[in-house]
Amino acid sequence: MMRVDHAGEYGANRIYAGQMAVLGHTQISPLIQEMWDQEKQHLRKFNEILAENRVRPTLLLPLWNIAGFALGAGSALLGKEGAMACTVAVEESISEHYNSQIRTLMEIDPEKYSELLQLIKEFRDDEMEHHDTGLEHDAESVPGYQLMKAIIQAGCKAAICVSERL
Repeated sequence: MMRVDHAGEYGANRIYAGQMAVLGHTQISPLIQEMWDQEKQHLRKFNEILAENRVRPTLLLPLWNIAGFALGAGSALLGKEGAMACTVAVEESISEHYNSQIRTLMEIDPEKYSELLQLIKEFRDDEMEHHDTGLEHDAESVPGYQLMKAIIQAGCKAAICVSERL
């Protein structure tokens, strides 16, 4: 569970890095930077958790490094709306993933996993805030929004599945 969460936060960091590489000197950059700063905090926490529990990160971090940056930069090349559409798609996928983990931990032993549950809920809420921010900043106005969102979410689901195993 922690390996895939770490991979997701790593990928999110790379997506925001790609968006900032393209949009870093535009009016939207402070907003992207703010969301990226939260993702950096999430990644730091998962780095700590992996170290404390002696869990190795996914073997696919080099792939997520390139793919995340390319997704972020590619979506940002469509402008602010493209970057926000990417944010909506990714953050919705991650929020759903976190909700699934919350349900699993609640079924197993909520008292035993109370700290982890609180952390995942906090991060899920941050991801939903990013999702809503994307919608508020015209994500749905990018041409091909529904197709773009579906493709990105399919990629997220595949990345989650593979990162759980490797």
